[in-house]
Amino acid sequence: MKNLLLNYFAFAILLLAVAACDDKDNNTPDPDPTPGDELVELSGTLTTRTLTADKKYILRGQVFVRDGQVLTVEPGTVIFGDKRTRATLIIDKGGRLEANGTVDRPIVFTSSQEAGVRDRGDWGGLVILGRANTNQPNPAIEGVTPEVNFGTNGSTQFDNESSGTLRYVRVEFGGIELTPNNETNSITMGGVGRGTVMEYNMVSFGGDDGFEWFGGTVNGKYFISHATWDDDFDCDFGWSGNVQFGLVVRYPGFADQSQSNAFECDNGPNDNDVEPYTTGTFSNVTVIGPIATGNSISNGNYAHAVDLRRRTAISIFNSVFTGFPIGLRMNQPSVLANYQAGRGVLENNIMVTPRTQFAAGSGVDVAAVENYFKVANTVVPGPASAEIHTGLGLRQDLFFGSRLPDQYPAAPDFRVTSGTLATGAKFDNAKFNEANRTTFFDKTVQFIGAFGATNWTTGWAEFDPVDKEY
Repeated sequence: MKNLLLNYFAFAILLLAVAACDDKDNNTPDPDPTPGDELVELSGTLTTRTLTADKKYILRGQVFVRDGQVLTVEPGTVIFGDKRTRATLIIDKGGRLEANGTVDRPIVFTSSQEAGVRDRGDWGGLVILGRANTNQPNPAIEGVTPEVNFGTNGSTQFDNESSGTLRYVRVEFGGIELTPNNETNSITMGGVGRGTVMEYNMVSFGGDDGFEWFGGTVNGKYFISHATWDDDFDCDFGWSGNVQFGLVVRYPGFADQSQSNAFECDNGPNDNDVEPYTTGTFSNVTVIGPIATGNSISNGNYAHAVDLRRRTAISIFNSVFTGFPIGLRMNQPSVLANYQAGRGVLENNIMVTPRTQFAAGSGVDVAAVENYFKVANTVVPGPASAEIHTGLGLRQDLFFGSRLPDQYPAAPDFRVTSGTLATGAKFDNAKFNEANRTTFFDKTVQFIGAFGATNWTTGWAEFDPVDKEY
């Protein structure tokens, strides 16, 4: 009997060891839901359903909401993305995501890794697709298999289509390489129509770009791109929507070998003359780059505050850029020609340039780029300094580069109540009177950049998601 008990004891030890090895190999820690919470798996193709805040959810693999189906998410709901299976939520053409959070109960899509070890690109992020106009024939979202196409080339039939609502939504640690050289972004929008509502959206620690638009007409207000890896606002394929009130905050060590920019905008994958041009229009954006003071930087892959490429014609107004090594680059002669012809407009912006003010690609006269920009914008030569930022009205503690990560304010105060940025906004350019822009922009604001006397990040934004307990 004694030997039998010992054998049973040894067998139990073996079972525990095997279980421990299985948990280690899984590489996807349990998000540790609190007592009473139910962890619900979401996988494959979803039919119309509602995710409720009394449960927690985990996405595994590529999860689709197909044509005619609606995924509704209640305020306060947390959805985890599984790292091992490269979880990605894909709203297909004709599907809808109704994620209507509130300032005190935001909806959070985040990593399934436990607090303290989450990292950029832990999962695939959020992909939203529609049938609005693009300048490419039958484009497909990279990395998603089987291939998923989006947009309608050369037709405005679906430009008012709705892919749902994203209000007070955070996407954290999204953007992963699904297949070699094919990455998703934190929030990817392909051919999304302007009937879609996107307000108070924050992306953090993304593994590629923060917000990327591939064509479409979708608009947005109150966007935050925080500590992402590559570009913050990336526009392609003839996107023609609008964004007002945007914030970029960069982390000094995080940058992509392909060069990281705050804005990177193209008309297409090459310099072909295809329409509609990428004419998206931004106003009231604050870019806080990785350089807090001086002109040195810990990651040489950081590049431009604004990189305009491949026949793009986006417009940017009433915005402030600081902390990127280089201010503005126009990378092809076609880009400069679009701005000289007024298809794209850069006006009433303030650019602090720690190193180089202007750059140009092959065949582009950098002096012509400088001459264009300086007509209607202000350049503050570097190196960057606390005095420059104070004069603008920016607090120095808003810069990651001025402190260690664990010293960054848990609730940063972005309000601007004095200094150059507090006044001076202008909305008299003809761009604001174009169709589908006349009623979108709040033209009563007086401040340059994203903030006046109100800090609209309060209550719903999270600037330390690595250690956040969900």
